Amino acid sequence: MDGNGTNRLSAYRHKLVIAYDGSAYGGWQIQPNSRTVQGELESVFRTLTNVEVKVHGSGRTDQGVHALGQVAHCDLPTAWTGDRLLNALNASLPRDIRILKATRAAETFHARRSAVRKEYRYCIWNAPVLLPHLRQYRAHIREPLNLGAMCAAAACLAGVHDFAAFTANPNREVDSTTRNLMKLTVTQKGHDWVIAAMSEGFLYKMVRSLAGFLIRVGSGAVPPQEAARILQSKERTARVPTAPPEGLFLWRVWY
Repeated sequence: MDGNGTNRLSAYRHKLVIAYDGSAYGGWQIQPNSRTVQGELESVFRTLTNVEVKVHGSGRTDQGVHALGQVAHCDLPTAWTGDRLLNALNASLPRDIRILKATRAAETFHARRSAVRKEYRYCIWNAPVLLPHLRQYRAHIREPLNLGAMCAAAACLAGVHDFAAFTANPNREVDSTTRNLMKLTVTQKGHDWVIAAMSEGFLYKMVRSLAGFLIRVGSGAVPPQEAARILQSKERTARVPTAPPEGLFLWRVWY
């Protein structure tokens, strides 16, 4: 395996667009003593090809986080048509993981390094009672939220900033905590609220931290103008809680 995730014995690179319900998984990335989405995919590939196939995702999602547009690539010992690969994978994968699209890709394509931007959406159910079928796909906020206050805070956070106050310790070196938050919006339709965040790249738990802060603003616990002061402080405090994982979806990746 070379530094680009290319298996030199395999000449055929394939690109996958994947949706999954992350409720039953320890996240995307393989880890000891935990069932993961990457692990399930590699297990199915092992059965289909009789070789070890490494699946490279566009990014990691944490335990309980979902995806509608995760992108991955892998190198196979033989060329598969898109339809044949999609059907073979979906016939063997658990029902909470589905391949939405499978295509041949250039050898230079890399699911993570070739990505130019990603969008995450954080979904909230704002009502006294959460509908049972939404319990794993919405953060339940009982107290009324103020849409105007949340939008004002989101406008302060969008743009190029040092987001050190909006990330958790990833237990690994990070070159910089400055990111270009290209979009941060809050929309409402009835009890359904959506926080949408787009960037070229996100810090560890950054979207859930932004969502946690915006929820606090919406509930009246923190004024919208506090967003600028928190950015300038570059310090993580209790004013920026990490929102629960079940509301978060990796929505789309652009190349």
